[in-house]
Amino acid sequence: MFTGIVTDVGEIAKIEKIKDTRAKIFCTYNVSEIELGSSICCDGVCLTVTDCGITENRNWFLVDISSETISKTVIGDKDNGWTTGRKVNLEKSLKLGDELGGHIVTGHIDGTGSIEKIQDIDGSTEVTFKTDSSLARFIAEKGSITLNGTSLTVNSIASSSFDINFIPHTKNNTTWQKMRIGERVNIEIDILARYVDRILGSERKKI
Repeated sequence: MFTGIVTDVGEIAKIEKIKDTRAKIFCTYNVSEIELGSSICCDGVCLTVTDCGITENRNWFLVDISSETISKTVIGDKDNGWTTGRKVNLEKSLKLGDELGGHIVTGHIDGTGSIEKIQDIDGSTEVTFKTDSSLARFIAEKGSITLNGTSLTVNSIASSSFDINFIPHTKNNTTWQKMRIGERVNIEIDILARYVDRILGSERKKI
């Protein structure tokens, strides 16, 4: 479980196909505190650490990525997928007693969206995202959403698009400082919306 509060910006050191896809990610985490088998949220995707270490004074960890995960995320995108040098938002999993600073995030991606519009307003940046209508119905005005592992609040929503306001702190401490129109992003809807839909679906079947 995660909170959507990014605690490090990593860098893809290497990505290769070995049965599943394997990625080596540079980070600033103390690798002596990373347990093998633990989870790290990488651009919103919950991935399991298979190895970690230090090479030439750079800390790193390894993760294996299944074909299912690649099909549901932007990792394998031809135009803006994971390649060497790409920056990724990182968050280590919650421990009992940790502060829940954002909202409950599972690291299970529901789908993707793309950036339609970027405009600076009074020091902040308002960004319009577009996604499939099947996901948009779970997005609520002033509700929470996770984009590339970042817990954010929805300003407004219209049909299959929605607006997010990025304050300078969020941009400066994540990969969002270098966003561009057309870029695709990982989306995880609020887990509460999933369960409400499930409950309502069950009730409708009874009628």
